[in-house]
Amino acid sequence: MSLEEHQRAAPKSIACAVITISDTRDAASDSGGGYLVEALTAAGHTVARREIVQDRERDIVTAVRSAAADPAVELVLATGGTGIAPRDVTFASLRGIFDSEIPGFGELFRWLSYQEIQSATILSRAVGGLVHGKVVLAMPGSPKALRLAMEKIVLPQAGHLVAQTRRAP
Repeated sequence: MSLEEHQRAAPKSIACAVITISDTRDAASDSGGGYLVEALTAAGHTVARREIVQDRERDIVTAVRSAAADPAVELVLATGGTGIAPRDVTFASLRGIFDSEIPGFGELFRWLSYQEIQSATILSRAVGGLVHGKVVLAMPGSPKALRLAMEKIVLPQAGHLVAQTRRAP
């Protein structure tokens, strides 16, 4: 099948989990998670789970593994904690639990981001991989960065990503 045929055959609506990783956000101030929910629903997807966890390895790992194990979730999106500050542990936490990594996600995000913020893009450790056979994508918490990731990468490929994880080996 060609790429175009794969994308046409991909599901148009998928169920997602949105996980905000932050030491400072709560339900009222989680604009990044709110944006993800809005973008997903506007594109015809559903949000099966949404939570906010502290920027601690144990909390991140527990939330992502739980979302990926949930049969109602097909794609897990995380926002926050991808920078290089000492308290930003999302990158290391997720790389430690990925069954396999999707290096193209972080590479493409940084390439697109470079076009907007130039060399400051090196501060981002956006990362993607598979956990329990589900795609997990971790993006920065910045609203501008989230918009870029969602509009240019995630939304155009969400159904295709999920379809590929459903394929029999």
